[in-house]
Amino acid sequence: MTPPERLPTDESFRLLVDAVNDYAIFMLDPSGRVMTWNAGAQKMKGYEAEEIIGQHISTFHTPTDLAASEPDAALTFAAANGRAENEGWRRRKDGSTFWANVVISAIRDEAGALRGFAKVTQDLTERKRLAELENISRLTANIQVAREEEQARIAHELHDDLGQQLTALKMALAELQTDFHAGETGSARIPAHVEDMNRLIDATVVSLRRIATGLRPIALETLGFAAALEWLIDDFAQRYAIDVEASIQMAHLTLSEGAEAALFHMVQESLTNVARHAQADKVTIEFGRRGETCVLCIADNGRGAARTALSKQTSFGLLGMGERVRRLNGTLSIDTTPGSGFRIAISIPPGARPSS
Repeated sequence: MTPPERLPTDESFRLLVDAVNDYAIFMLDPSGRVMTWNAGAQKMKGYEAEEIIGQHISTFHTPTDLAASEPDAALTFAAANGRAENEGWRRRKDGSTFWANVVISAIRDEAGALRGFAKVTQDLTERKRLAELENISRLTANIQVAREEEQARIAHELHDDLGQQLTALKMALAELQTDFHAGETGSARIPAHVEDMNRLIDATVVSLRRIATGLRPIALETLGFAAALEWLIDDFAQRYAIDVEASIQMAHLTLSEGAEAALFHMVQESLTNVARHAQADKVTIEFGRRGETCVLCIADNGRGAARTALSKQTSFGLLGMGERVRRLNGTLSIDTTPGSGFRIAISIPPGARPSS
């Protein structure tokens, strides 16, 4: 039997790379210009080999990446460390984008001189879409759980707070009516009954405002953002006997109504989490402008949490908070370890408006 013809090693590798359709595999020169182009690259990015060879890899990047000098930074990192890997949006020839996993490996000769780079790109758009759908599903479930918890909380406050106060008010009114009909024998007690009723009415109004604020931040409309936050913080400190140190700086800041409402709710949610989970006796809140962004930081000195606990579906209400931040085109970061408290930092553009 005649043995199969043995191809040269370089030729075998070239044929192997050219046969791959699901990955874009190509070589770059040391400056980042395309030297080779396989069938997978043509299929993924839309360029014929003669159109793209000699072009810089920045051709595949979005304007945001280019503004951040991301292509050159990736090459520099790969040259220094041997390999660079990242995920992000990449552009096709027709201008459409896809979510890519990109690995860039530095190629050196025997003397250690940089000869170029090998670049492998995988289209993960469908995987990302499925992950986003799963995240939406988790978020929807979390919202439903939060809605049910909120309904239970409101029912509890209506029954145990407003209900008791109204019952006491009714009893005071009955006593007043009894003394009124008793004539002179009961007249001396009437002022005391009236005072009790006034006190109960004041307490009922306070409870009603607190419950209403939990549903919609009416305080924003009547007091303004800074004053509403101060009211919220003071109410929290009094109700839970937790010391709150707050710095609310509104100079040179203009926020949309939607952004104000979202930030108010995030402070509200954070304080609720402190009361429920943190076992803290001090909270620090800072809000103001830093450079071109609005920054909100909320920190407590409580028990903290392990990073693995943050992945839980309803952990600390972070899914809902993260969704509010996303709709404002902002960022949310968390710093916590067991025994070291919990810190949330939120940054949003000053003129941000919640997206749909």
